[in-house]
Amino acid sequence: MNWIEPVAAAFGVLSVWFARKENILVFPFGIINVLIYVYICFAARLYANAGINVVYLVTNIYGWYMWSRIDGDGRKLKIKRSTFKENVISRTAVVVIYVMLFFLLRYVNRNDTDYIQSYLPYIDSFNTAFFLVATVLMALKKLENWQFWIIGNIVSIPIYASQGLYFTSAQYSVFLILAILGWKEWKRKIKYE
Repeated sequence: MNWIEPVAAAFGVLSVWFARKENILVFPFGIINVLIYVYICFAARLYANAGINVVYLVTNIYGWYMWSRIDGDGRKLKIKRSTFKENVISRTAVVVIYVMLFFLLRYVNRNDTDYIQSYLPYIDSFNTAFFLVATVLMALKKLENWQFWIIGNIVSIPIYASQGLYFTSAQYSVFLILAILGWKEWKRKIKYE
């Protein structure tokens, strides 16, 4: 992966930095990052993570639209807390997505060739489920998105390191720090709005 991994990691860190600051530049930087990571994850046989990057592409486009649009009253989307119902839906979605991805990666993707087998399907599915929910919540400017990012980042750091993707592992370490700071910053913004 030589030079491509640090380039992708740099775009990813910038994207999360802008998300933390509630700056719409999160999306163009995020789009470049995920396009590169689709390739990287396929090469590392982390198929669920490759798939989640395709979903990130879609949610980056959706988020860019949501964050830039103005409603009929001339207001932009504001940071909000999820309702109890939204929290239940988010947590249930993580479980359902995890089970579906694990089944897909572990049982449907069985093949005699080692190249096709997903590496660590139970963990690959776990962090992918959290990231999928996080990216939708981010597009909707829900505070709780940061909690899902934090959990996914904690799990991702050793996964990428175990595949020799050290820049990516370092990127997820920075993501973890930025997610914690983003959660605190967004929480503070809600308090003063």
